[in-house]
Amino acid sequence: MLAVLLALVLAWPIGLMIWANGKIQRVDALSGTPDATPGTTYLLAGSDARGGAGGIPEDGTEGGRTDTIMVLHDPPSGPVALISLPRDTYVDIPGHGPAKLNAAYAYGGAPLLVQTVEQLSGLHVDHYVEVGLGGVSQLVDAVGGVELCLDPAVDKIQLPVFDPDSGMSWDAPGCKVVDGTAAVAFSRMRKADAEGDIGRARRQQQVIQAVASAAADRSLLVAPGRQVALIDAGLGSLVVDERTNVIGLGRLALAFRAATGPGGVRGTPPIASPDYRPGDIGSTVLLDPDASPGFWAAVTNGTLPPGPVGGLG
Repeated sequence: MLAVLLALVLAWPIGLMIWANGKIQRVDALSGTPDATPGTTYLLAGSDARGGAGGIPEDGTEGGRTDTIMVLHDPPSGPVALISLPRDTYVDIPGHGPAKLNAAYAYGGAPLLVQTVEQLSGLHVDHYVEVGLGGVSQLVDAVGGVELCLDPAVDKIQLPVFDPDSGMSWDAPGCKVVDGTAAVAFSRMRKADAEGDIGRARRQQQVIQAVASAAADRSLLVAPGRQVALIDAGLGSLVVDERTNVIGLGRLALAFRAATGPGGVRGTPPIASPDYRPGDIGSTVLLDPDASPGFWAAVTNGTLPPGPVGGLG
């Protein structure tokens, strides 16, 4: 009897890993350029595919879009850094010229987004992970909701707020537990935020941190049904590069936990203007051309001090 129980205990995680690995969708995303960056770099993208449960309603938009773009870098030594790139960041897209960063995904999908971020940051992307916002909604619901907080003094948002574009509704300062639909709205809203994309980046990091904390709950270890539901919700809408597997995603989760913990680095690159208007591109976010090279070098080398970084100078 003891041998049978031991076999079941050992077989469960192995079987779960094999099943989970089979659920992951893959895309040929990596650039294939020589890896000259020490440590490991992940490019995380949140795609706003229209339609689908928990996603963004049909609104006539054609082509893929990325509301969320983050670089997670785990250096050989020093703090892990989670850096949000505003989707409207003014960049030079290879083969297309000046545009907003999220246009790279619309023009050429994951491969062009990877190339553009590598050119912008100087970091070599080792792993690409993309999740549909509908999947984020399902993941939040799978963990039973997450606690999110708003402080008008920090978040530069005048309350109460209702943003019809994102669907975000928040009546008073403080924290509350929200479901998946509300969490996605919280992470997408920017028009009622005085800092626009910069404030939205902070809220996106807060949502992902809250989900990661809930998913790391020790009670999951003795709840096989919840494990299956969580993996099913998370991996069903996940797209990764051709080299990433479940073990690689586990390493990503550990790096993300380190970046969002007290010893991690999180924020945006230094920003010169949140409303830079070059030519006919419209309003873009201009990264500080003088401070950015040193900033990315510090991210690469792990020499940034822990805590929040970047933002408006």
